[in-house]
Order: sequence, then structure tokens, then C-alpha cells
Amino acid sequence: MEVKALLHRLLHAQRAPRPEPLPEPDEKLALGALMVRVAMSDRNYQLAEVSRIDRLLSRLYGLKPIEAAKMRATSERLARAAPETARFAHLIRETVSKEARAGTLAALWEVVLADGTADSAELDVIEEVREALGLSEIDSAQARTIAEQS
Repeated sequence: MEVKALLHRLLHAQRAPRPEPLPEPDEKLALGALMVRVAMSDRNYQLAEVSRIDRLLSRLYGLKPIEAAKMRATSERLARAAPETARFAHLIRETVSKEARAGTLAALWEVVLADGTADSAELDVIEEVREALGLSEIDSAQARTIAEQS
């Protein structure tokens, strides 16, 4: 009976639909993936963080709520699949202005602060992204202030 069950599972796995391939990230998906990565870095991905990411994507890119949720879902898949946080940050650094990079950091700070605590793992990701974006500690402090006021 055990062999039969194993064969059934193997055949079923062969027929299972393949997941859609991940899109090549642009600066928008890179920011989404960074927001997800920051939120997941403390191993406690909360509804407050998911909601904040959706609102940020909607606000930043003029998306309707369902479009923002779909973009976040794609960003979650990208964040899980991509090995390096810096890859996303470098993509943003190469394609947008310094002002936009500072806005990126402010959005990431909003995600960090969404659950009311700034965990050390989240702060480590913020620092890694800050450096990869080519921003200073002063830029980061200003971005945090902006996020706290949002």
C-alpha cells in the first residue's frame, strides 16, 4: 500500500501546474521586494506590515487596492527567490534619482515602523539597503523622520 501511495503522489506531482515564472524586477518590483524583505526579516510578517506595504504600493504607483496586493504578492515571491538584498537596492540606485532613493528608504522605514517595533533584523536590512542605495546615515535619519510622520 505504501508503494502505491508513493506512486500516486509522484504522478500527481508531475501533473501539478507549474508556478508562473517570476518577472525580471524593475525598480518598482525591487522596492516591493525590499519592503517585503524588511517586513519578513524579523520572522514575524504581520498583517500591519502587509497592509502598510499594500498602501505604500498603491500610493507610490497609483495602484488600486487589488493591483497593489497583486504587486505585493509578486514582490513576496521575488523576495523569497532572490538571494541578495543588495541586488534590489542596486537596481533602484541605478535607475532613480537620489531624491527617489531617499523616498525608497522612507518607504522601508514605514514598513519597519508598521508593527510598532524596530527589530534588530529589520534595522540590519535597512542599513544594508541604505549603503547599497548610496545614502548616508543622515539620509536614513531623515527618511525615518518622514516615515514616523506618515
